[in-house]
Amino acid sequence: MPLLTFTSDFGSADHLVGGVKGEILKLNDGFQLIDITHEIIPYNFMQAAYVCRSLFHSYPPESFHLVLVNAFDSDLDHLLLVKHQNQILGMPDNGLITMILNGPPESVVAIPLPKGEKKGVRLFTRVIVEAFSALLSGVKMEKLGDAGVRIVEKNFMRPYSTDQYIDGQILMIDRFLNVVVNITEEEFEEKRRGRPFKIVLLRNTYIETISRHYADVPEGEKLAFFNEAGYLEIAVNKGYAAPLFGLGEYGGSGTHQHERRQYYQTVKVFFE
Repeated sequence: MPLLTFTSDFGSADHLVGGVKGEILKLNDGFQLIDITHEIIPYNFMQAAYVCRSLFHSYPPESFHLVLVNAFDSDLDHLLLVKHQNQILGMPDNGLITMILNGPPESVVAIPLPKGEKKGVRLFTRVIVEAFSALLSGVKMEKLGDAGVRIVEKNFMRPYSTDQYIDGQILMIDRFLNVVVNITEEEFEEKRRGRPFKIVLLRNTYIETISRHYADVPEGEKLAFFNEAGYLEIAVNKGYAAPLFGLGEYGGSGTHQHERRQYYQTVKVFFE
């Protein structure tokens, strides 16, 4: 049974996610559907790219991925069908794909949207799932669309750095209120060159070591580590890092004020 993951910024407050999944199964009930997340903050391309690039390597070859994030960024006349490292993606042509892959995909075609039909989530889902189904039936990718398309390109924002510091942007705050920063372990070590460092969170609040896991620090203490995706993460052992460092507040009702932010705050790492 082919796997089909679904990622969106639709949220879970209404019927939209359930409607898309119903459309998928109506078109091809042979897919095994897997929800990734539907809580991507609207218009937050950085968060969407981070989430998507962190998950695709976890799936077996020839898995399918439907990504509907910022789907109405422009008046589209086509969608993208992408194959990269044996993963197959369907999504709008809004620049997100190059942010996810950190460059152009290995193979891509533009699938035209039918003229005269109302553009919306239902149409986008149908066009992409029909393309996925055609690939499963043996149709070659280049037969499904225009392989000469010039896709929209956006860049995944890299941290600004000098010899003395790295200035990283917050990518997302997870449900544990840990803070993920766009500094990779490779970038960190390249700039550090074995020197002591300080990860500055607030005035007179900083971290000077990289931990392996939460148990490296006492309960209630802050820590920094590189997560499974390879990015710097700030946390508190059995606590909430984001509100503690002024990045949001936990309302106690299951909702977080930080979820409405775009995360343009930065975290600086200074080298001595």
